[in-house]
Amino acid sequence: MKKLAVFVSGSGSNLQAIIDQIKIGEIPATISCVISNKKDAYALERARKNDIQAIYISRRDFSSSLEYEKYLVNFLKIQKIDYVILAGFLYIFSEYFVEEFKNRIVNIHPSLLPAFGGKGMYGINVHRSVLEYGMKVTGATVHFVDAVPDGGPIILQKAIYVREDDTPETLQKRVLEEVEWKIYPLAIKLLCEDKIEVVGRKVIIKDKEILKKVGIEI
Repeated sequence: MKKLAVFVSGSGSNLQAIIDQIKIGEIPATISCVISNKKDAYALERARKNDIQAIYISRRDFSSSLEYEKYLVNFLKIQKIDYVILAGFLYIFSEYFVEEFKNRIVNIHPSLLPAFGGKGMYGINVHRSVLEYGMKVTGATVHFVDAVPDGGPIILQKAIYVREDDTPETLQKRVLEEVEWKIYPLAIKLLCEDKIEVVGRKVIIKDKEILKKVGIEI
């Protein structure tokens, strides 16, 4: 069983999707801890309700970002964490942190990267930008994290059509429900079952049949 640490700054809807899949045995892992940099993040309450260690650690309590990240690295290593799962964590890790967990940090982004990624592109901002640009399709991307925001190797992507009457709010809701809550748990399942190989920027999925569960055909 792999051990996961989930980092969240908000409500934790993707966290809940992961918890639900672990509970029914779809993901062979345990969530060792949920860590937030927001004291009132509802994700911490989700963790407590599921008997998961819920931890608030603020960057403001450290003299520098490096000291903050060194503390996190030490804590995660003591916990023997296999994968770091970012689920709406509003903080950009430095190259130091990324290298400590190379190809073991994953994130989900609410667009089809590399479109609408990078600095300032998170949450509702992404969906507003998609609509302003007049995109016909959008979706979400699960990717490994490297030193470039939203720039790491892509694990899974899934698209949906943008409706003419979509608002940023309705589009965000559909991307969450129709894409994110499906492909993020599946990507984590593949990781925990050692069915992913990284070759440079290319991510090779060793079990392609399982992708059909979320409507992805390779």
